[in-house]
Amino acid sequence: MILLVDKIEKSFGARTLFSGASFQINAHERYALVGPNGAGKTTMLKIIMGIDAPDAGSVTYAKDVNVGYLEQETKLASDKPIITEVMDAAIEIRTMGERAEELQLKIAEADPNDPGLEAMLTEYGRVQDRFEHLGGYELESNARQILSGLGFHPEDFERPCCEFSGGWQMRIALAKLFLRRPDLLLLDEPTNHLDLESVQWLRSFIANYEGAVLIVSHDRAFMDACVDHVAALENRRVTTYTGNYSSYLKQREDNLEQMRAKRAAQEREIAHMQVFVDKFRYKPTKAAQAQERIRKIEQIKSELVILPEGHKHVDFKFPDPPRSGDLVAALENVSKSYEDKQVYDGIDLKLYRGDHIALVGPNGAGKSTMLKMIAGIEQPTTGTRELGLHVGVAYYAQHQLEGLKESNTVLQEIDSVAPTWTVPQQRSLLGAFLFSGEDVDKRVGVLSGGERARLALAKMLVAPEALLCLDEPTNHLDIDSVDMLENALKRFPGTIVLISHDEHLVRAVANRVVDIRDGKMTVYDGDYDYYLFKREDLAQRAEAEAEAAASHAPAQKPAAGGRTLRRTHEPASAAPEPTGKKTREQKRAEAEARAALNRKLKGTKDRLRKVDAELEKKRARYDELMELMASEELYADQEKFNAALAEYNALKKSIPELEDEWLELSTTIEEETARGCA
Repeated sequence: MILLVDKIEKSFGARTLFSGASFQINAHERYALVGPNGAGKTTMLKIIMGIDAPDAGSVTYAKDVNVGYLEQETKLASDKPIITEVMDAAIEIRTMGERAEELQLKIAEADPNDPGLEAMLTEYGRVQDRFEHLGGYELESNARQILSGLGFHPEDFERPCCEFSGGWQMRIALAKLFLRRPDLLLLDEPTNHLDLESVQWLRSFIANYEGAVLIVSHDRAFMDACVDHVAALENRRVTTYTGNYSSYLKQREDNLEQMRAKRAAQEREIAHMQVFVDKFRYKPTKAAQAQERIRKIEQIKSELVILPEGHKHVDFKFPDPPRSGDLVAALENVSKSYEDKQVYDGIDLKLYRGDHIALVGPNGAGKSTMLKMIAGIEQPTTGTRELGLHVGVAYYAQHQLEGLKESNTVLQEIDSVAPTWTVPQQRSLLGAFLFSGEDVDKRVGVLSGGERARLALAKMLVAPEALLCLDEPTNHLDIDSVDMLENALKRFPGTIVLISHDEHLVRAVANRVVDIRDGKMTVYDGDYDYYLFKREDLAQRAEAEAEAAASHAPAQKPAAGGRTLRRTHEPASAAPEPTGKKTREQKRAEAEARAALNRKLKGTKDRLRKVDAELEKKRARYDELMELMASEELYADQEKFNAALAEYNALKKSIPELEDEWLELSTTIEEETARGCA
């Protein structure tokens, strides 16, 4: 056991956050703490760290556990170079090193007959092991490696911390935390200020981290890659699940289905007995039986299943933007430089109506600069930017919030861009962006930076332009709000240019990817998975070419993986038509090949037929059970109900497994047949 959170109670006024919340984290486990916005995830982290105190309950750590905590926001005013700031954070490692040197000197000077020598040698061995385990001998190299992984360039290492913006200071805080190697890492939204490539590095780092980890995050792909347990804040308690975030969603839905069925059965039983009570309570001959049923009703009510609060599923069809021409925007021979730093040189890019483009690449490559040039926020040093017919531009970035009026309330801000919407519609939209209840009456002037960012995003999506330019739109949104935004963007008929660290959002929205690195830009006409495939393919080809060149062997020239100018759809060259008739030997060889293929696939085809028949049978039974469980008679017989529910749950698990096997068998047959005919 590393951490035990036991029966935590916490209230703010009349609002109860936790009531008997408990969970335990063991060594090497990686937990995600999840729940809707306002459920108390950050409060729970602060209680665990001792920053906030619970009303009741306790937090217990294992002996000598070292804990590291990353808050959502941090500010470093230090004039130290960042490499020094990061290394100075490793206080335990430095203390261990100093103690080891001190003991080494004492041991060297001690008399061999000194009775305290044995104790010093024992302590020296323990301190030396701990120092080595924490990476004391590689402290500086580890610090440089971590900073590089988080997107810092080597020339940045000597720059003072105070020169960096808030997002970069969060990365410095992450580096300080990781270098310390605490036994338990508590991370609150660690990906908010990272780009996609830094997020991928962080996923790998956490996946291989030796200690235990507790993460609060809205990034589903990140949690799927990093965690093996989920602690869900539900009904003011904590429910734990084994598996990653996707596994948690499936388990939660399965549990909810069973809980709903049990709750429905309890309510039916109460209603059934209540009819008897209402009818016979005051009849002397039935009074005893009525009282007995009243006692049973009270008992069932005390055991009534409490269903978790459902996830918000706010779904808006945002107004369509004005229809633009086919060509939405074009950059021609664009270069961009800041003083003596050249960012781009001779770039061409064309955006078309319906393009949903993700800008990807390492931090500092110029993605935000490119987005600003497309949006017209910044002008290119040379070259031209032109917009198409009827193209308006909406630009969103967290530091571009000047359009908000300080004296307006949140509701008034939405009303200024959606005057025809009803107040309930406006409130529903604001609820999707985490403004609920009295929050809609807050003045803009008192909103936090995150609240302003969410409000600006909501305003933009109420009346969108034909070209949306979005820089990290999911920061400060919870998962339900990200879902709503994702659905809105997927259905958006205009053009989107997006920068995001949220891989799930990029994968769902993008139909083109622009990779920016080393001052060059490559366009991939496909989704994010296609981009990843082509990048890996090109890397493998380049590696093979390099190996071939090193051995002076001829190498195949790598195929181009992308373009920089415009779409081209070149048809694949047609295969040569066969000429002449087949000989008798050719026909015999083909017949023998077909026979061999049939023998090879016989077992696979037999299994496919069995799976097909079993699937048909189980699907039919599944439909029967669905109809049966809709009848009231079933709930009157508890034994039959439990048997039907158990069979239903078993079928719900086995049918997808059979479907997967059917698909695998069918694919095998198709591939082997195609290979045999080639």
